[in-house]
Amino acid sequence: MKKEILIFLSDNYADWEGAYICSELNSPETGYAVKTLSFSKNPVKSMGGFTVIPDYTINEMPTDFHMLIMVGGTSWAKGQNEAIKPVVDMCVKKKIPIAAICDACTFLADKGYLNHIKHTGNSTAHLIKGAPGYKGKEYFIGKQAVSTTGFITANGTAAVEFAREILKYFEIMEQAELKEWYQMFKKGFYTS
Repeated sequence: MKKEILIFLSDNYADWEGAYICSELNSPETGYAVKTLSFSKNPVKSMGGFTVIPDYTINEMPTDFHMLIMVGGTSWAKGQNEAIKPVVDMCVKKKIPIAAICDACTFLADKGYLNHIKHTGNSTAHLIKGAPGYKGKEYFIGKQAVSTTGFITANGTAAVEFAREILKYFEIMEQAELKEWYQMFKKGFYTS
């Protein structure tokens, strides 16, 4: 039985932000399976036009998963994802790691989860403007992705770095293989 990792998808989610990591985690040899999570079983459409029928709703999700991944998208800034907060609270309580990128980080900042831990996001100015509850400016690190106990955060231009940090967390690849993987997806086969 594969260990499940949940990725939360909301309307107009940023499909590219989870693409690198989900394809790697779903590889047969990893022992993990990525399952989609949303507010209902209604189809969810991404910013790129991909339609997904969620595996789980927040009311019927398992409680023994191994990570919650939260990608960005336009619904975060519109305040349409407030109902995910109890899931995040459960993860914090049960010490299930949370990986967030782009405006999913803004949501975490607004709800106070990043107030006392090292983190990143789109920028401190973006977090301050978009997250009235944010009080963690002194813990902000200007990096593409930041890992700390219980949380992995990344800005919206860091899908590859986000994936790398999650792969490091799960020790999916040896260090040399991970370095090669990162270089390939960050720079490509050719430099010109």
